[in-house]
Amino acid sequence: MMDELTIPTGAFSGKNWSAEQLKLAFYFYCQTPFGQLHGKNPKIIELAKLIGRTPSALAMKCVNFASLDPAIRNSGRSGLSNASRQDRAVWDEFHEDWERLATECAQLYRHLRREHGARSKPDEADVVDMSFDLADYSGVTRKALVAQRVKQTFFRRTVLSSYRGRCCISGVTEPHLLVASHIVPWSEDKANRLNPSNGLCLSAIHDKAFDNYLFSLTDDHRVVLSKRLEKTNDTFLREVFWPTQGRQIALPERFQPRPAFVQRHREMMLTRG
Repeated sequence: MMDELTIPTGAFSGKNWSAEQLKLAFYFYCQTPFGQLHGKNPKIIELAKLIGRTPSALAMKCVNFASLDPAIRNSGRSGLSNASRQDRAVWDEFHEDWERLATECAQLYRHLRREHGARSKPDEADVVDMSFDLADYSGVTRKALVAQRVKQTFFRRTVLSSYRGRCCISGVTEPHLLVASHIVPWSEDKANRLNPSNGLCLSAIHDKAFDNYLFSLTDDHRVVLSKRLEKTNDTFLREVFWPTQGRQIALPERFQPRPAFVQRHREMMLTRG
């Protein structure tokens, strides 16, 4: 459905890690909980086969990427210390343009799976609001919808895995009730639409409230309610939101919320009153 990439000859067969292999390794790192970055993980085994590496080599590469992640380092899990300049280059490239790299990697992954005839069941993290039927569309519209689905899936998987599949406020773990919520709305910052540091894992009701600026966060990640919620007479809203006032959210193991995004959201809430 998306435009095909031109893949260099030998991109998945050389002795040294190619740019394509590194990008797919980082793409996988983003969407996989830290505790699952080991050679016995079936998904690592599958991807390693697709890119022409051993599971242990892929797992080690993922942990090398973890060593570049400030959130991982600050938690005391330093990963391995021998990340290469190529690893750092891929890390920086993604942070410069999440949307382009996520789309490119999705195309690479789809190409390799097709070449190997691989099939797999959808991941629970892929539960998204995609009620439209692609068969009802054609041409440019269908291609645009597929591209949007790819981007949303990457963002959702990355945010949910970073928050260990739990709402950072309520602790809800049911995938159908979890939303990868944007701190700065999708429509307002194209450059950071897929930046996982622009995301929170929230339950559906907390996502809706956050999206409508009924609450926000302080710089140290504590819940601050809007005046509207503080004054509400709604019994349900009092029971759900009042106990969260001043409570620190459960922080992600990777890609912590960028302070500038949080400040921007809080200022908007205060402006609305």
